[in-house]
Amino acid sequence: MTTPTTPIGRRKTIVATTIGNALEFFDFTVYGFLALVIGKLFFPTFDSYGQLLLTVASFGVGFIMRPLGGILIGAYADRAGRKKAMTLTIFLMALGCAMIALTPTYAQIGVAAPVLIVAARLIQGFSAGGEVGASTTLLVEHATPANRGYLASWQFASQGLGILLGAAVVGGLSFWLGPQGMESWGWRVPFFVGMLIAPVGMYIRRHLEESLDVKAEPAGAAPRRSSIAEVCGEHGKTVLSAILAITGGTAAAYVVTFYMPTYAVRELGLPPTVALLGAVLTGLLSFVLAPLVGLWSDRAGRKTLIVRGRIAMMLMIYPGFLWLNLSPTPAVLFTVVGLLSTALVLQTVPAITMLPEMFPKHVRASGMSLVYSVGVSLFGGFSPFVSTWLVNATGSKLAPAWYLFAMTLVSLVGLLWLKDFTGKDIDDLAAHRPDDEPVSGTARA
Repeated sequence: MTTPTTPIGRRKTIVATTIGNALEFFDFTVYGFLALVIGKLFFPTFDSYGQLLLTVASFGVGFIMRPLGGILIGAYADRAGRKKAMTLTIFLMALGCAMIALTPTYAQIGVAAPVLIVAARLIQGFSAGGEVGASTTLLVEHATPANRGYLASWQFASQGLGILLGAAVVGGLSFWLGPQGMESWGWRVPFFVGMLIAPVGMYIRRHLEESLDVKAEPAGAAPRRSSIAEVCGEHGKTVLSAILAITGGTAAAYVVTFYMPTYAVRELGLPPTVALLGAVLTGLLSFVLAPLVGLWSDRAGRKTLIVRGRIAMMLMIYPGFLWLNLSPTPAVLFTVVGLLSTALVLQTVPAITMLPEMFPKHVRASGMSLVYSVGVSLFGGFSPFVSTWLVNATGSKLAPAWYLFAMTLVSLVGLLWLKDFTGKDIDDLAAHRPDDEPVSGTARA
């Protein structure tokens, strides 16, 4: 039998985690690609701007539950194991998909329709809050100090694969069915697909190798301290710095990936299929480039690549949006999206590897889940909403560029306070001293 510490065992872990995580992100993200259609069907009493704003807000609502999902599922992963937590998340994501796929429209049941949609997004958000923490922790713990960046990179690569599949399915349906067919029934198809393929993901995850040594509590033992309480109490400064450090990456990810197709259609007048091809390009680049950037981060260091990626993003954001507005053609859209997506991969892969590296093993999933879910909730999920509002409030189609520039700049400040564990043993307890504990010698070297 192979184990995760062998090359064959690690490859099995990568394949199983990537497939399961891609299915989760397919389920979660197709909603964003259907924003214009869902707005017409579930918020018809508002004008086109109100429909779009409420739809992207309901997309963001899914992120409100991410911190709670991160806390509860992260704690479950630290007690029951990473594998069980990941199986739970894919079940919850499938439940949310089923609710959206089967919910009647506003014309059929009135205000209950958007209420059910929001409830489904809350369930999906709860699931996603625990998914990234558990799966990234599993990948990191199956790695060696020399290849952690590479193994963890498959977390982001799998997100790209899920996004690619979601955009491709929605784009294909839009092309073949047209606006009338999509509004009639076509928009439900991706959610049915996500619901039906969930059992495949659950089967795969049950056959993963567990990375946490789960031990039964001895009789009469004192209750264990809550893992989230330990994370906040002993590593609070690290948590706050890490949340601040990921703001730029999460804001960029959701603007470039999910807001850009809507922006291309609504503000630039491009066909929906062209806009969705831009999202396909983002997913493809994320899937292909992430492992390469992961290997690079194992050699150059996490912080080095994050800084380079964020500087590249800041330099390209405004010129990219300006070029798009001066020349709104498919070729320009694909070029701008491609460049921004490359800068996004360069900063996000090492950042997502750094998060679980910063916490000791017994609270690693909780720490990773808390930081990621809070950061994504505050600065990622509502980025499409903020961008849509800014364009309307300022009258400038370049407003999203300034928002991304500011978020990226702020995130560089948080990065200064984080330790880089590239190439080091993250299970060495001396490396994860509580924030307020004095350090002597080379414990933090």
